Amino acid sequence: MSEAEKSEAPQTPPEPQRQKPPREKPQRYAVGGSQQPRSLEHEQTYGFGKKIDAFDDDLEKQLQEAMAGLSDKELYGDPAEHERQRAKPGEEGPKKGKVFRIHGPDVFIDVPGGRTQGVLPMLQFPDGPPEIGTEVEVHIEGFDHANGVLLLSRKGAAVQADWGSVAVGMIVEARVAEVNKGGLAVEINGIRGFMPISQIDLYRVEDASQFVNQKLLCIVTEVDPSERNLVVSRRSLLEKEREENREKLWEELNEGQVREGIVRSIREFGAFVDLGGVDGLIHVSELSWQRVKDPSEVVQPGQKVKVVVLKLDREHRKVGLGLKQLTASPWDDITEKYHTGQVITGKVTRLMDFGAFVELEPAVEGLIHISELSPQRVRRVIDVVKAGQDVQVMVMNVDPAQRRISLSLKAALPKEPEHEAVEEPEEEEAPAAPPRPRTTPLRGGIGQK
Repeated sequence: MSEAEKSEAPQTPPEPQRQKPPREKPQRYAVGGSQQPRSLEHEQTYGFGKKIDAFDDDLEKQLQEAMAGLSDKELYGDPAEHERQRAKPGEEGPKKGKVFRIHGPDVFIDVPGGRTQGVLPMLQFPDGPPEIGTEVEVHIEGFDHANGVLLLSRKGAAVQADWGSVAVGMIVEARVAEVNKGGLAVEINGIRGFMPISQIDLYRVEDASQFVNQKLLCIVTEVDPSERNLVVSRRSLLEKEREENREKLWEELNEGQVREGIVRSIREFGAFVDLGGVDGLIHVSELSWQRVKDPSEVVQPGQKVKVVVLKLDREHRKVGLGLKQLTASPWDDITEKYHTGQVITGKVTRLMDFGAFVELEPAVEGLIHISELSPQRVRRVIDVVKAGQDVQVMVMNVDPAQRRISLSLKAALPKEPEHEAVEEPEEEEAPAAPPRPRTTPLRGGIGQK
């Protein structure tokens, strides 16, 4: 540019130099007759005024371009990593600690070499909750700043639950961890699940604690990973297996077979037995050779028993079973024990209108007909004998085929001795008195004087 052009160009005025404001002298106030500096309480509380951004427009634009496309995790880091600090180099490797407390799903371990305790999840103890004082080998995984405990793990134990390994309808193996309200707490592939008490077995379970630490096959009925909810059922699997075995068992059943089953329920009239898919009934009269009033005196629910198939009704799917047939009957040798004319002692068990039953031995009764109670005519049986009374009777007849024994009470009574008749001398007949002569004439006839 020439000197002329330079002279013609408009001259820009120089920027005025910014002058610092004069420093104000602190005001002094008269307090008690003396000058004191002004209080800064207001500025310390609310600030000294509006701050000026130190970045210019270009620098701020560059920062925005550089941070574009970055996620919050890349900008600020993983929050879990802030909560979990990795173990120091000197703390790596297995350590042995002792269990000193169990609280819910957490097992607290006393780790040697420091004042800090560690924590293990209960899932890492597949054999059940450990006892206090048990020594376990652990690895230090990190430190939980929020709770002030070491994060531990056991080699080979499940650390994280795999919810992808379970689905509705899947058959899985569940280990029963404990009994809780309403059912069982189970563990499946490292996942905590629940089995309702109504889904444990085909029949009502009175004591669920018997399944603790057992491994049970069951069907997954409900899965919700977001709610961490897993529900399983063993009953559904048992019902499915029972239905498959039912038709096969009906083809194999025949009268006279001896089968093994489990007593499922007891009623006043007998006991129901599960033969492995088919339920049969043992009537109260078939439980024992002796008279049974309550079936629970002979069998109990859950008891394994051997039974004989007595009757089969394939049309109505009913099975009659017997239990007493597998024991010796007291009637087998009854004729060797009792014979006609034998006098024995028994106890009156029942009174009927037609007579009284007398127990001669367990499971053997005889009948005293009402006509054999007394030599005199008997109108009511109770007038002669009473239930529970010991009586002496005579055996009149034994019928092993019909299992009947006829007894007589009057025949067993002691006979009274017969008294001989004494002939009395005949008295001599007194002579008859002569007739008195008549003094008056006889009157009669039709003649007239």
